[in-house]
Amino acid sequence: ALTCAARVEERTGKSKGAAGILAGNVGCSQSNALPLPLLMHSPDVDRTSRITYDTTMNRRLRIVIDSNVLVSALRSRRGPSFRLLSLIGTGRFDISLSVPLVLEYEDVARRNRWSNKPSWRYVSNLLDYLCEVGRRQEIHYLWRPREKDPKDDMVLEAAVAGQCDFIVTYNKKDFVESKSFGIELLTPKEFLTRIGELE
Repeated sequence: ALTCAARVEERTGKSKGAAGILAGNVGCSQSNALPLPLLMHSPDVDRTSRITYDTTMNRRLRIVIDSNVLVSALRSRRGPSFRLLSLIGTGRFDISLSVPLVLEYEDVARRNRWSNKPSWRYVSNLLDYLCEVGRRQEIHYLWRPREKDPKDDMVLEAAVAGQCDFIVTYNKKDFVESKSFGIELLTPKEFLTRIGELE
């Protein structure tokens, strides 16, 4: 099976698709199952090749999601992190990824433990889905060291390379250098409010 990093590298499109990945909550409780995104119902999606076309005149918002948001979404379906992940692939915004960032997602998902944690198969399928619908960014220039934690640098690098508008994180204090690149820091709740998903 392809690793998540290989999925970003090769973009083979061999995954089961949005329905198979996110609706097939194998080995986890229903309370932790992500709902099926609206990807397959979007008029901007070629459902045969699973290619998403941007048919709007304005560029969609681009974000990078910090790993703490991913963990929060996996822990509970009741919070804004879960809602944010459920909107990925619906055309509301684009996510940017890099190979180091995907490996960090994989590491934190394996390392963290909590009750009613979804099965690894489910988490792995979710990561594959993110790799399939995300914008893969080549990191040609490392902006390090910029932040105190090298893992925060890889988030910033993906955001800079992807010309992102926002980094979505629960730890704003970790990204003191983001403003120098014109990247705004928002929590999941703040971002959902910005795009009109929350009041």
